[in-house]
Parts: sequence; C-alpha cells; structure tokens
Amino acid sequence: MAKRDDRSNNPERIENIIGNTLQNMDEARDYAKAHSEELSEEEKQEIEQKNERREQSIDGLREELKDEVNDQKNNS
Repeated sequence: MAKRDDRSNNPERIENIIGNTLQNMDEARDYAKAHSEELSEEEKQEIEQKNERREQSIDGLREELKDEVNDQKNNS
C-alpha cells in the first residue's frame, strides 16, 4: 500500500528554498563585484540574468508558501 502523502512540512521546506536562493543571489552579486574587472560584460550580464530568474522563482515560491499556509489553516 502506498504511503500517505504528508505535506505538513511544505511551508518549512519552501522557506528553506527561498533562503537558499536569496543566499545564492547575494553570493553571485558579491562575486560579480569582487571580480568585476576580470569578468567580461557577457559574464556580468549572465550573472544578472540568472539573479533575475532567481527573483522570479522566489516570487512564485512566496505565492506557493501563502497557499500552503492557507491550506493548512483550512484543513486543521
């Protein structure tokens, strides 16, 4: 028999993902600043574009987090 789908830790898991993504963004910015003279314009642009995609992911994750919290409130 299949295990019951336990999603009770989803909010915590999503919060961890958001935190890790924010940390990755900060590290990418720090790297770009520290190596700005060594990086080509293309490399700098790639870092910035990746951080923009990360920001979009965070926005989606925050919406998902709201949904999870509301769902848990409604089901408790």
